[in-house]
Amino acid sequence: MNILRHARRALHNSFLNGSLHPRAPCSKLFVGRFCPGNLPKSIPIQGRGVSSVSTTPVQDQQGAAYPLRSVLIVNKLRTEPVIQAIKELLQHVRKTYPDVKVFAEDRPDIPEGADVWRPGPQSEKIDLVVTLGGDGTILHAASLFSLGAVPPVLSFSMGTLGFLLPFHIDDFVRGLEAVFHGKATLLNRMRLSCTFYDKDSPKMGSDGDADEWQVMNEIALHRGSSPHLNTIDIYVDGQHLTEAVSDGVIVSTPTGSTAYSLSAGGPIVHPSLSAVVLVPICPRSLSFRPLVFPSSSSVTLRVSDRSRAAAGVSMDGRVSHVLNPGDSVTVQASPYPVPCINRSSISEDGDERPGEGVGPGKEDDWVRDINNLLQYNATFRSKALLGYSRK
Repeated sequence: MNILRHARRALHNSFLNGSLHPRAPCSKLFVGRFCPGNLPKSIPIQGRGVSSVSTTPVQDQQGAAYPLRSVLIVNKLRTEPVIQAIKELLQHVRKTYPDVKVFAEDRPDIPEGADVWRPGPQSEKIDLVVTLGGDGTILHAASLFSLGAVPPVLSFSMGTLGFLLPFHIDDFVRGLEAVFHGKATLLNRMRLSCTFYDKDSPKMGSDGDADEWQVMNEIALHRGSSPHLNTIDIYVDGQHLTEAVSDGVIVSTPTGSTAYSLSAGGPIVHPSLSAVVLVPICPRSLSFRPLVFPSSSSVTLRVSDRSRAAAGVSMDGRVSHVLNPGDSVTVQASPYPVPCINRSSISEDGDERPGEGVGPGKEDDWVRDINNLLQYNATFRSKALLGYSRK
């Protein structure tokens, strides 16, 4: 017994001093804060697993010089509230941060005083992205940076609250102040890199310049308007996993686990984890359950030669490809995550907004959101109490 006791103590001490801690290449946690100073241009990212809760300075991760010099505004369709919000935001930026150059997408409704910005390898460098809208606006903003790193994203809600909307538009003054004064922290939300192949060679992107697509939520293969089920062969790291006969298959990020994947019966995964989620859509099998793989895994979905239907491809809700029998797509973690600025890093006590249920606080944003937005594990009794407490 003494030998066992000493062995356990030695094992415990080894864990404490770090000698037995495995260095996982797929989940690196960066520590730091968004602050001024002479910082290195970038932090090298090893492996493809890049989702993490991070308090690294935004300039440190993205190579931006302090102070921030350029801001890109991305907004949803310009209704009257959006127009007014953009006007007030631009007036505040010009008055408080006069050296900052403001850009907007090349659209007919570009805000007055903003310069046109077009995505691409020769585009103007952006230090901060400010979104006004819903979750879809953030997905669109991330898609603008499909060829490389995404600048930090500061998201403001315009009346719709989702998992990707930390701040209400009324708080834009305090939100910008926190970013420019080094008080904000980041959550690196993992993206997926998708490469398409036909029977003989890789397929190119729709613009003919890139063969990789970046998605923040999920990629889904589905039967579309066909009355027949898809037959899809699934490979993990080159090894055949199964043949899926179903309405389709979803490959999701942890961020996307509360989107389409959740509706299809997938697990809820914390966005700080580095993982790839595989979820079937209405499979013709009671034993085909969702799976979670490490972010180092490569998942290939190949439309079987025996499939009676082609497979439509949807990426973050956008229809992109149609895969015929023999075509395939390989999905793996992207080295370029989406750095989202946290609500809890700049909020103060007592800031809860009546009626919204997800007011800012010091707690984990995600834990608050699954309780308030999803009503996670809310029983009939607790729902009744919740309704009573709001009266």
